[in-house]
Amino acid sequence: MTTFGRMLTAMVTPFDKEGNVDYVQAKKLALALIASGSDGVVVVGTTGESPTITWNEEYRLFKEIKEAVGDKGSVIAGTGSNNTDEAIEATKKAEKIGVDAALLVVPYYNKPPQEGLYRHFKAIAEHTDLPCILYNVPSRTVTSLAADTCIKLSKIQNIIGVKEASGNFTEIAKIIGGVRKDFLIWSGNDGDTFSLMALGGYGVISVASHIVGLQIKKMVIALAAGKTAEAAKMHRDLMPIFDILFCVANPIPVKYAMNQLGFNVGKCRLPLIEPDEKTAAAIMKVVNSYKIDLPVK
Repeated sequence: MTTFGRMLTAMVTPFDKEGNVDYVQAKKLALALIASGSDGVVVVGTTGESPTITWNEEYRLFKEIKEAVGDKGSVIAGTGSNNTDEAIEATKKAEKIGVDAALLVVPYYNKPPQEGLYRHFKAIAEHTDLPCILYNVPSRTVTSLAADTCIKLSKIQNIIGVKEASGNFTEIAKIIGGVRKDFLIWSGNDGDTFSLMALGGYGVISVASHIVGLQIKKMVIALAAGKTAEAAKMHRDLMPIFDILFCVANPIPVKYAMNQLGFNVGKCRLPLIEPDEKTAAAIMKVVNSYKIDLPVK
């Protein structure tokens, strides 16, 4: 099985001035993220504005970013959908492109019961040889993947982990205690990383790693090595940037900050907009108080 690494970045999707996907800048960003601590990138997840990216744009991003990254890090394709057949098709195409894994979000809007979630993810996994990572983010999907359902899904060999962004540590603890030994649990919220790893989780799929990736990586490695007090201090120091990057809907703050720092990723696509003046000032006040790990030149 591919080693995906403890710190992955949920990568933003760069756009040009006309609002088109900037594939050249996307490749540059993927390599910059790996140079600043990321073990790999998640392409077209929540942070990548998946609701407003077309499937053809997604497939081209998967292809070009995988070609650019090569064996320097893992490329995980966001192929989830609330349409099971569509998710199967997208995952099969991503596999042909050559990505390393698929990220499968809990179906949104249609509010399936837990048995529906189980059958949905099982069906996708049965149609691909790719490692599949579940993505539980109830703040976006309404429906949450229950611990019992996740544990049941972990028995499917190519479902290898979950990105947990529920913030429900009772359920997360149950997952960690109930899944097979090699099943990986990544935090889906930067602010939850320390607690999740302290419970026995594996790592983080991060947003703040766009900016302070080396610092997050150092914290994750320290925690994995059992240096709990050292890691806790690092995590406390990073909490202000974790918080400010989610002061309004992600990826509005992180894209604004990156543009201000000199790494152009363009504006978000509608219906997401730029932060207002007060919010923008608050974002940069915090961001500018940190050492910036992202290479911007």
